[in-house]
Amino acid sequence: MLRRGFASKAYRASLGQRLGSLDPSLQQTVSASIWLHAVSVGEVLAAVPLIEELKRQLPRTPIFVSVTTVAGRETADKRLAGLATGVFYAPLDFAWFVRRVLRRIRPSVVVILETEIWPNLFREANRLGCGLVIVNGRISDRALPRYRRFAPLFGEVLSLCDRILVQSDEMKDRFAIAGAPAEIIETAGNLKYDFKAVELDPASPVNAFLQASTKPVWIAASTSADDTMAEEDSVIAAQRELPGWRLIVAPRKPERFADAARKLAGSGLAWTRRTALDSPGAEVLLLDSIGELSALFPFATAVFMGGTLADRGGHNILEPAVHGKPVIAGPHLENFRDIEDHFTKHRAFIRIGSGAELKDALLRAAADPMLGIRAREAAEAQRGAAARVASRMVELYETRYPSQRPPQLTHAILYGLAWLWKIFSAADRTRKLRRARRLPVPVVSIGNITAGGTGKTPTAIELLHQFQDLHPGLLTRGHGRSVSGTVLLLSNDHVPVPLTGDEPQLIRRSVDAPIGIGPDRYQVGSELLAAEPVGLFFLDDGFQHLQLERDFDLVLIDALQPFGCGHLLPLGRLREPLEGLARADGFLIARSDEAPNVAAIESTIRRYNSSAPIFHSRIRLLHWRDSEGLTHPVGNLKGVPTVAFCGLGNPDSFWRSLENLGVEPLGRYDYGDHHSYTPSEIRRLAQHARDVGAEVLVTTAKDAINLDAGYREIVAPLRLVFLEIGIDIEAKQGLVERITGLVPLASRPK
Repeated sequence: MLRRGFASKAYRASLGQRLGSLDPSLQQTVSASIWLHAVSVGEVLAAVPLIEELKRQLPRTPIFVSVTTVAGRETADKRLAGLATGVFYAPLDFAWFVRRVLRRIRPSVVVILETEIWPNLFREANRLGCGLVIVNGRISDRALPRYRRFAPLFGEVLSLCDRILVQSDEMKDRFAIAGAPAEIIETAGNLKYDFKAVELDPASPVNAFLQASTKPVWIAASTSADDTMAEEDSVIAAQRELPGWRLIVAPRKPERFADAARKLAGSGLAWTRRTALDSPGAEVLLLDSIGELSALFPFATAVFMGGTLADRGGHNILEPAVHGKPVIAGPHLENFRDIEDHFTKHRAFIRIGSGAELKDALLRAAADPMLGIRAREAAEAQRGAAARVASRMVELYETRYPSQRPPQLTHAILYGLAWLWKIFSAADRTRKLRRARRLPVPVVSIGNITAGGTGKTPTAIELLHQFQDLHPGLLTRGHGRSVSGTVLLLSNDHVPVPLTGDEPQLIRRSVDAPIGIGPDRYQVGSELLAAEPVGLFFLDDGFQHLQLERDFDLVLIDALQPFGCGHLLPLGRLREPLEGLARADGFLIARSDEAPNVAAIESTIRRYNSSAPIFHSRIRLLHWRDSEGLTHPVGNLKGVPTVAFCGLGNPDSFWRSLENLGVEPLGRYDYGDHHSYTPSEIRRLAQHARDVGAEVLVTTAKDAINLDAGYREIVAPLRLVFLEIGIDIEAKQGLVERITGLVPLASRPK
């Protein structure tokens, strides 16, 4: 790293990302992305059709691509613009670097192209529960003996994969030899057959070279060298014997550009560089750039594929073949054995044994118009791997919802506390179940398994509205209130917010239903029944309130933060282990329209509860309401300078709503859940809004209840408005019917 860093400015610039430090703009808040690792130029080009197919099947899923080489990064930046959400250098394979990247982009599936076996990356992805798949897998002739020798070592790592999708049956056997479990290896075809052609940039200097003459042009593509030869020597020798031809020579690696230039300078040929095109009519063009070669194949009369005379295992002959160009290759195509066999069977390329045969091969290729046609037909006959591989990846994506791991020190400190939480919460649940009591009317719990907001309040409002004819009541603890005793909120009652908490007041503003508030929901329910003829109780935040028996447990799952990072409090946000989902009678996935991987959430639920129905809901943004009680359309604040604040269990939900409405606050402030705003806090918010030029303070309906009564005078002359929301439940009738079935027939309205 130090040597390369001193030698290359581009490599020095990559060091931060190689240590796992990615740009904050790549931060994901939902575990729903796909991380695809492609080493260099060839893998990036092979990834293009796969990514296009993934975007077709998963249009809302972020796709990140990592590379190893500088050339791969340049190619990825050009070819994946508009396809990939982000491109970065892969981290070095140390656990702490890998973890930093996993925390940043939060992938559901990690995809490795060809044969990049990194033990720590594989292990960390596996332990988080990410899907892990190798695609376009291959093991070369040269590498196979080493894989066989170290199969016990490689087998330990390869067994961490969920699937290994290989190019051919021969590669399937080779991965088995390397120690991969046979049941996870599948033949899916070669992605490189699905190569997508690109057009040459009209602004490229190469256009001047191509337009300067009508002479035939041949391309020496990806020329390489080994210990005994440099392919440029054979290429230059052939060009000397081809009067009337022009040549484009493209070395495989940037570090060989200077060597190729020296050889051309001593060749006696008229040549020029692509980066200093001072002689467009020259006989030879040195393509000392990255990412343009594949766009030049359509202009070639014939193509010699480098890396095949030098003992380098060969390079991909498919790109020129897709363009219908005759291809010439030397004796070394070991890395593309299946492609070699396929093209040989179709007589679709010319094979030479040495550089001395190159000139004659070029003349033969130019004289045989059917050779290019056969090459195109051979390439197109094997297309379709991208669709097959993408389908297998989507299957994996829809079954995985990974957990999240905090930095190591935080994890070490909080792990023990989470372990204690597990022990004591289990004992608490056992205690509650022993003293559980039943009310004489049905009870429907609306709860969750994670700490923080999941939309329980708007769900309670919607269900209370839906069952008005059954005279429903609500039982709630009343978070954030100043007293601990029982409070009943009956019709026409006006009880101060400190005695009830904010959520009962918010519910009461939306629906006329009696509300009982207190820690002992059985006692509260009994008192409410004595005061009102309640026919059905909804128990707010009741999934862990086991001391009150319920007839239906509806568990809300937030689609954007469904499983509390996979850890119990305080390491994660789970109130109890996910095994608790088995108690649920129904699930409601809230904000399901905002998450790209709802299928993975459902799959995770089904691991713990195979039968309870799953419903979906989405937030409905109703209107803004001002301090005078007047409502305004939700689109009214688009483009208006604002400052936003909220005190929610999940403030991201409010920020997302503002984003959806086109509101871009000049400042955002979040406080603790159920926060009660003092005059001084409101005054500071208003002053900041004035300082930054805002015209309006925006907040939530829940926060509006917690504002000091004199807030209007404090914020004047600014306006303060709050957003009122509702929810839409998909297939709501099914949920309604299940709850209605709990109520005795005699108690239902006629």
